Amino acid sequence: MLLQTILEGLGLGALLIVVCAIGIRKGAVAMVHLYDPKVQERCIALGLTTKEKIKRNSLRFKAICVPGYFAYVLICVYAINGAQMFWSGFWQCFVILSVMNLIDRLFIDDYWVGHTGAWVIPGTEDLTPYIKKTEKQKKWLFGTFGMAVISLILAEIGMLL
Repeated sequence: MLLQTILEGLGLGALLIVVCAIGIRKGAVAMVHLYDPKVQERCIALGLTTKEKIKRNSLRFKAICVPGYFAYVLICVYAINGAQMFWSGFWQCFVILSVMNLIDRLFIDDYWVGHTGAWVIPGTEDLTPYIKKTEKQKKWLFGTFGMAVISLILAEIGMLL
């Protein structure tokens, strides 16, 4: 069961990578809502986007992706794996989300954003690295404790279904 749950986490991580790849397919400025506010302001000043587009893209991302990720986790844990108890649901949710979080931190943030040119927005190169050390620390902290809290909530929702 643990191996299957880890594989489901890899699937969720792959889904996140696909979402990001689609998001930056015409240039990273389409995903600038994920960047530091200074980068967003520079993009607006350069005429690459508007505040309204950034807000719209951010809301679209949150409205589609977050519920989609949570639905994926709930389907894996309760429909596929057949969890029936709160704690079995919790640990499976936590493993899936933690694997996805590792993919996000190590592959997307550290490698893809930090070491390739795919996420560079022309005219903002002086603002790199885009993910500063303090931001990385916050992401690791949320990834650890935040995923536990989200897993508790999802396990409770799963018990109601």
